[in-house]
Amino acid sequence: MLNDALPFQYPVVEYMRQIQGNVLLRLFVDTLGVVVADSTRIEQPSGVAALDSAALAGAPRLRFRAARRGGSPIAVAMLFPVHFRHPGTPPPEFSATPSSRPPTVHGNNSDR
Repeated sequence: MLNDALPFQYPVVEYMRQIQGNVLLRLFVDTLGVVVADSTRIEQPSGVAALDSAALAGAPRLRFRAARRGGSPIAVAMLFPVHFRHPGTPPPEFSATPSSRPPTVHGNNSDR
């Protein structure tokens, strides 16, 4: 991921209620490393509609280094986990096994 900051916004009501969740997105990334518009799908929902919606809303702003095959950029489909975490609350279980550390959206009282 090339983004300096995660493009996901923790929904305010869920933050205030200390509701957490994990969303697993399926993305299609083009040869320029851009998520293809309207290609994102929820592979595994969090069980909280607002968290699922926040993950979907942020996905188009993700940027990646293009995948390559034989030195040429290629488009790829990928799974991308998003973890919504409230500080001081134990994380919920997540059954997917990502190949790298997943991005985590942390709440911050100064943001609210």
